[in-house]
Amino acid sequence: MQRFFDIIRQSLSTLWAHKLRSFLTMFGIAWGVGSLLLLVGLGEGFRSGQHKQLASIGQDIMFIFGGKIPSVEGSLQSMHPYRLTYQDYLDIKREANLVKNVSPVLERDDIRAVSDYNSANGQVFGVAPIYADIRTIPILTGHWISDSDETDRRRVAVLGVELTKTLYNGRAAVGTTIMLNNVPFQIVGILEKVGREGNNGTNIRVFIPVSTMREYFPLKEQNTENAISFINYQPITADQHLEAKIQVHKLVARNHGFNYLSPDAFEEWDTIENEKKVALIFDAMDWFLGGVGLVTLGLGAIGIINIMLVSVTERTREIGLRKALGATNRSILTQFFFEGAFLTGLSGTVGMGIVAGLMALMGTMQPPDGFDPPRIVPASALLAILCLSFAGIVSGIYPARKAAMLEPVEALRQE
Repeated sequence: MQRFFDIIRQSLSTLWAHKLRSFLTMFGIAWGVGSLLLLVGLGEGFRSGQHKQLASIGQDIMFIFGGKIPSVEGSLQSMHPYRLTYQDYLDIKREANLVKNVSPVLERDDIRAVSDYNSANGQVFGVAPIYADIRTIPILTGHWISDSDETDRRRVAVLGVELTKTLYNGRAAVGTTIMLNNVPFQIVGILEKVGREGNNGTNIRVFIPVSTMREYFPLKEQNTENAISFINYQPITADQHLEAKIQVHKLVARNHGFNYLSPDAFEEWDTIENEKKVALIFDAMDWFLGGVGLVTLGLGAIGIINIMLVSVTERTREIGLRKALGATNRSILTQFFFEGAFLTGLSGTVGMGIVAGLMALMGTMQPPDGFDPPRIVPASALLAILCLSFAGIVSGIYPARKAAMLEPVEALRQE
């Protein structure tokens, strides 16, 4: 044991005697480890931010809008637009067995909301009560639209938090009345803020029963008496989203008299498919960024090998003298291996510590929309540790073996 501590002490004194060289060598390893962890951490922060942004809209949510269909089958020159109808919603709800939840949305942006204190223009959405199960609708105070509100066409409203601030300026809103284009509505609920300030339209919307919306605020364009703006729905499971989409396409195509395979017939947004594509991009990004970090780490390991080989060359006479005085190959091997492993381990630990501190600092800042603060990913940290261990063994063993194999007489002849 004493011999082991002597070897450690001698190794540390040798490294300290060449401080600049040791520092530059350690810098390469620390930079490689830090690059690996930081690059992968940034990628994971972006992935997490995008996932949260989609979650602020809804879980496994799918949008379908109206599109364009040909007046004559197969003729692209005769394309004309069509709108979804309330009947489309009813048929999807009744016949699409792969659709778990579905809600029509009737949207108007030209309705003036007036309270006793202020007025504002906001988006008014007519929706079904199930809309709150499809989209992210967190209630702050009061309650959401009920089935009886929808059935009885009640004039009730739920306000987004930002619109509430504008209309009431901190005063209690639930139970009061606002005027929507001079039609009185009782406020029954206020929503919590969804997403970040200004980047989610839910915060500035008024939600009312779709039956009430159809009665008082139908769409204004011609031939839109039964039209709705779009439909939100969820499949039974995320894996069935494509089959559910085909069912919806077939029902809408049947109602509007066109082939459901027509390429321009639908405008839609499938957030499930979108998230899968984004995940593939992020996986490729993780591989790329991780590869860059590993290359940098590998270059640092090569630097340590070179430095240790130079050290062996410089200390050839010392090695020969020690072996002549009785030092064994094992003690020589242990000393040089420890020097390489120590350089690798210490510099890797420093690199991890610096990156952890930098990520903690970035976590206190407000990241851009769609980003989360970077974090150390356990898999990348494990990979860094394994690579460090491999680099430490290689950078220590090869020069150490070269030093241990020197013959004492040949070593003492070196100038």
